[in-house]
Amino acid sequence: MRANIESRDGLSMSYERYRDWLEEALDDYFTAQDLYNLKRYSKAAFFSHQACEKALKALLIKRLKRYNPVHSVLKLMEEAKRVVDVPDELMRRAQYLDRFFIPTRYPNAWPSGPPHKHYTQEDAERALEYAREILEFAKREIEKDDE
Repeated sequence: MRANIESRDGLSMSYERYRDWLEEALDDYFTAQDLYNLKRYSKAAFFSHQACEKALKALLIKRLKRYNPVHSVLKLMEEAKRVVDVPDELMRRAQYLDRFFIPTRYPNAWPSGPPHKHYTQEDAERALEYAREILEFAKREIEKDDE
């Protein structure tokens, strides 16, 4: 019998689904790398954020048996601090990645011009680097219980 968890919005799911969230996080990270190689920097940054969001949700589902519908990488990392030791540097990286959730996609987040014109190769490189660090952290913490 599968154990179910309840989310803050009242929906329930099997807590074993954390593996699906982690696998999707890794797929998002690889998508971010592909978009970077295509010079689609705003979208590479966005998918870097998505990868971290999903990896941290996997960690929280595994450790707290709860799904959190929030989209902030920093807020998810703050919740993770309840059950794992999170280095301060990763908290700063999470905060940096949160700037890529909305403005990378919506023109009304900018005074003028489409979002993709506001992001550089450097933005995407940093987003990918920070995402890799957070993904490695989340994966390592998830696998601790599997040993």
